[in-house]
Amino acid sequence: MTAAVSVPTLAVWKFASCDGCQLSLLDCEDELLAVAGRVHIAQFLEATRHVEPGPYDVSLVEGSITTPEDAQRIRRVREMSRTLVTIGACATAGGVQALRNFADVDEFRRVVYARPEYISTLATSTPIAAHVDVDYELHGCPIDRGQLLEVITALLVGRRPDVPAHSVCFQCKQRGNVCVVVAHGTPCLGPVTRAGCGAICPAYQRGCYGCFGPMETPNAAAQAALLRATGMSPDGVRRVARTFHAGEPAFIALSDVTTGPPAAS
Repeated sequence: MTAAVSVPTLAVWKFASCDGCQLSLLDCEDELLAVAGRVHIAQFLEATRHVEPGPYDVSLVEGSITTPEDAQRIRRVREMSRTLVTIGACATAGGVQALRNFADVDEFRRVVYARPEYISTLATSTPIAAHVDVDYELHGCPIDRGQLLEVITALLVGRRPDVPAHSVCFQCKQRGNVCVVVAHGTPCLGPVTRAGCGAICPAYQRGCYGCFGPMETPNAAAQAALLRATGMSPDGVRRVARTFHAGEPAFIALSDVTTGPPAAS
């Protein structure tokens, strides 16, 4: 008799999030069927109620840490996972819910809930890497399914995933897009935003709004000056920096920059 071939096990976990990045995995459709033939999906509650105990070869983690219980749970997930990959803005940067980091969460709790004493929550929304070691990160809100398949495929064959860290401006050049800042004076976060979306918004004459988070070496001060030059107010700069990646240090730095050249007339 031939020995049974060991198939890698995959687990998908959800923390504080909207499920959009898990849906990106399901949206792979035909590609997902090919992946499913190479791995054993042991836990993926978005797709099936069937759950098998760990340990797991690869864990994909969506969502940020916002409760004491989740802070404990992510440590258990890390212990059960040989490789842990965070997927999406919530898991890599705290998500849009990281806006709580700039406000009084107790006040929010009193306003929203009739019995706030029953709500157990943390004062901040933090990325997974703030609590446990992370092997790879996939950025985006939501993630790009092509990048997700690249990471899973690379891990299956034992190589390092090839995920870009350069800016959206690079992808604009690849697509032949006309720069919306230069041509139209449109505010755009492309120079400091990580590539991955395919420069969709600039391709349709809209400014990038940073859904893939900061690129590898962003210059927050220069970006703030560029936004001011297109007529954006200091408060406007702060608002555009505090969206999907409000908890990212580079975007926090951008949101804190309140000086720049005079607004264009």
